[in-house]
Amino acid sequence: MQQLSHINKKVSGYLLVLVLVFGSIFLVIVSSFVGYIISQDQVVNFRHEQQRATEIAEAGLNYYRWYLAHFPDDVTDGTGLPGPYVHVYNDPEDGPIGEFSLDIASSTYCGSVSSVEVTSTGHTYVNPEAVSVINARYARPTVAEYSFITNGAVWYGDDRVITGPVHSNQGIRMDGSHNSFVGSGQASWTCTSSFGCSGNPTVNGVFTTTANANPGLFSFPISPVDFAGLTIDLSEMKTRAQDPTYGGIYYGPSGASGYRVIFNGDGTVTVRRVNSTTSYWAYSSEEGWHNTERNVINSTSFLANETINSDCPLLYFEDKVWLEGEVSQKVTLAAANLSSGSQTNIVINDDITYASGVDAGLLAIAEDDVDVGLVVPNNMTANGIFVAQNGRFGRNHYCTSCTSGGWWGTNYGLPGSLDPYVLRGTLTRYGSVISNGRVGTQWTSSGVTVSGFQNRITSFDSNQVDSPPPMTPETSDVYIFDSWQQEG
Repeated sequence: MQQLSHINKKVSGYLLVLVLVFGSIFLVIVSSFVGYIISQDQVVNFRHEQQRATEIAEAGLNYYRWYLAHFPDDVTDGTGLPGPYVHVYNDPEDGPIGEFSLDIASSTYCGSVSSVEVTSTGHTYVNPEAVSVINARYARPTVAEYSFITNGAVWYGDDRVITGPVHSNQGIRMDGSHNSFVGSGQASWTCTSSFGCSGNPTVNGVFTTTANANPGLFSFPISPVDFAGLTIDLSEMKTRAQDPTYGGIYYGPSGASGYRVIFNGDGTVTVRRVNSTTSYWAYSSEEGWHNTERNVINSTSFLANETINSDCPLLYFEDKVWLEGEVSQKVTLAAANLSSGSQTNIVINDDITYASGVDAGLLAIAEDDVDVGLVVPNNMTANGIFVAQNGRFGRNHYCTSCTSGGWWGTNYGLPGSLDPYVLRGTLTRYGSVISNGRVGTQWTSSGVTVSGFQNRITSFDSNQVDSPPPMTPETSDVYIFDSWQQEG
């Protein structure tokens, strides 16, 4: 009996150990499960609050977009002081539930705001540690989004290769190749002989006579572009260029024919006075035959090598400008004499290219015409956003020997030394043309190119869309989200 009792006690001890072991295991499992449930609940709650924080941060971005619509150049949230700027977020149903904090920076040239960068940090009062951070860039859309904007009717020939949107407030004959929409402000228009039509037919706002174009991308009528709204306050540009606070470059009237301006590809520009030019006959649709064009330079004299200020890369010349060279930064050049009765032109005198490996871009604004010169390379490159504010972008018609009224009439031929430049090869442009008048760099007779460039390749510059040169004309005064990124 004593032995049996000893055995029973021994078995009871084993059972107690097993109960304790399995009980401990069970408690560990239950504790872990409960801890997991609690942890998951905390994660869910955190994510819920962080989602609400994201909505609050987005509200901060939308608030400042609204603010910029009313105060376009204010990057201090109305305080005049550095940020961050904290606002309480009021939910329509629950009232104040959190806050957003705004850090604001801007890209500013010559005192003019180009774009605004906003970092909005949101959190809720329930869990201030559940933070959401969103970065956004605001900018107003500009003409850099287009390959062409014209205020007059235009004919794009069958040699054209165009990348990017095309718009005219008048009619368009699109015989070239294109990859984007072609829009006209008119439902129909009269196509005259100067646009290659016979009998002055009434045609659609945009039409074609070739298989090159894609009529599926034609759009007409569409809202006209307010060309007056695109014009730039040249007086304001002059003031900023003259103001030593900004550090722009200003040259007054030359006292001669104008200035030759050469970008050197290293952040500097060479300025030379144009002392004398050659007069010759030229033809344009607006002026007819005239012997007052003087775009060929005879002599120049050195004035200065100027370093372009990256904080205010603005050059203003109160005279005619011959332009060429390699651009190595964002820069804006204007040619306008606001005090004289005559208007000022820009002549693209040679290749204009961008230096490789840098964020370069050119805006060239002429008070009147932007002319492609007579004495230019056979295969020419002209990069930039070119604005002919009151005139037109183009190259006039020239001939080696042509007369009016028979053999006894006026001979409009060029001087013999200039004859080789009548007909050129290919003009390649990377950028935009904004022209008040009709554009054209090719002249034909009976379907044959007789003057100008035989081939034209044009593309808008996507790099200028996101980051245009200072004071690029805007197509809307409303700021839009240019980029958006969430960090947390």
